[in-house]
Amino acid sequence: MPILDREEYIEQAYFFRSLRERMNQGVSTQELLAILRHEVLAITKLPMAIDFMATELRHTGGFAGAMRRLQHYFTPFQTFIMAEAERPEGRFDLRIGLEILEKEAEYRAKGPTPQGLFLYQFEAVCRNRLGYDEGLEAMAQDPLYDEAWREWILTVRRQIGLVDLADMIYVRSEEYLKTHPHPGKPILFGEKEGRIALAHRKRDPLFLFAALSRQLGYPSVPRPRPEDTTPQLIPQLVRRVERLETRIKLLEEELRGGIDITRFYGPPKPEAGG
Repeated sequence: MPILDREEYIEQAYFFRSLRERMNQGVSTQELLAILRHEVLAITKLPMAIDFMATELRHTGGFAGAMRRLQHYFTPFQTFIMAEAERPEGRFDLRIGLEILEKEAEYRAKGPTPQGLFLYQFEAVCRNRLGYDEGLEAMAQDPLYDEAWREWILTVRRQIGLVDLADMIYVRSEEYLKTHPHPGKPILFGEKEGRIALAHRKRDPLFLFAALSRQLGYPSVPRPRPEDTTPQLIPQLVRRVERLETRIKLLEEELRGGIDITRFYGPPKPEAGG
């Protein structure tokens, strides 16, 4: 697939963000797609993609199938994220998936680098415990990567879990060239990436991603947020206050001379034959 124009990625980011933010407004997804179809920029290809996604939603109840068939517009990694979010037995929240796609589209609109895109995509797979095999295969098909990058990503796919990711980044960096002038493989990362990777050997990859984001400004992957329980807490607090008020009234009545229990009786039952 070709690399899309900047306007397409801007509208994609708006679409994924609006879809995520409006999902809890009591509007059906079909109606929401119809609304967003008229909000996005008409000169882009996104309105046609939304129409196709709406048709697929009516037939299958999801978006991933439509995105898979629109390979000239959505990347395999975008389709992979949506498919994982829609998996019934999975724990990957659809809202987090949409936010990942939103941030990735924003990064693409700003002029991404292969290094930044790889680290963002791999962190998304790692942090959300998605399938490394399918995820890295989808990443390798991204049009931003050239043949050297695709070959390396598929190498990572085969070696992940056996070789430390920091080591794999370090040996493909300019920092590695200082001690190995003839590495034999194309250099994919700069000196700073190599230095940071060397400092994070044998450590959790999430620390490596965080350091690269802080030091080099690479995009960070959205993290799951704890569920807001405030709407459930308020009714519970109201019921507890009501019970406390009832107990206080009973105590006051007892102090004044006794509790009139007759008010708790129900209406008298009519006698048989009456």
